[in-house]
Amino acid sequence: MEYKDKFPITNPASYMRIGTSYYKKLLKPCGLDNFEETLVSWSIETIKQDLTKDQLGRIEKFEGFCNIPSHINYQAKVGKFYNQYHALDFEPKFGEWKNIEYFLRHIFTDQYELGLDYLTLLYTSPTQKLPVLCLVSKQRGTGKSTFLFLLKKMFGKNATYITNETFNSNFNNDWAASLLGFIDEAFLKKERLVRK
Repeated sequence: MEYKDKFPITNPASYMRIGTSYYKKLLKPCGLDNFEETLVSWSIETIKQDLTKDQLGRIEKFEGFCNIPSHINYQAKVGKFYNQYHALDFEPKFGEWKNIEYFLRHIFTDQYELGLDYLTLLYTSPTQKLPVLCLVSKQRGTGKSTFLFLLKKMFGKNATYITNETFNSNFNNDWAASLLGFIDEAFLKKERLVRK
C-alpha cells in the first residue's frame, strides 16, 4: 500500500479531543508497505502552531472512549463517545470461496460446521461470549499460523497478536479493545511466562 497522508497537519479533521486530551489520527507504518490508522496523543500547543483559530474551533470533541463492537451496524461515534472498535476494511459479498473453504475444511476437519458457526458468530455477534479456540497439532506446517493470518485479515485492527512482551507489560492498551487475541507459539520465546 502506498503511503498517502490522509490526515495532514493543517486539517482540523486530523485531530480530536477526547475527554480533556487531544489526539491526532496518523497512518503508522507496520511493515514495508503497510500502514495502520492509529490515534496518538498530541499537545494543544503543537496543534495551535499548525491550525488557525477558526480551524481550532472545528476539532471534533468527544466526552470519552467507548468500545462497541459491531460489523454489521458499525458506528465510529456512539453518542458523544469515540468508539475504539474499528470498522472492517471490507464488506462481505456473495461469491465463490473455493480456496478459503478448502482451507477451513482442512483446519476444522470433522468439525467444519462448528468452525463456520464460530466464524459466523464472531462476525454477526461480536459481543457474544465464545469458548477459546485452540488449534493443536504435533506436526508443523498444518496451517495453524495461516488460520490466525486469515482471521487477522478478516477482522483487521480488531484482532492482535499477543507476544512475550505483551505478557510482561503492565499495559494492555494494544489489545484490550480487540475482538481476538492470538497466541502463536511461533512468536513466543520458550521462557516461562509467569508474572512475579
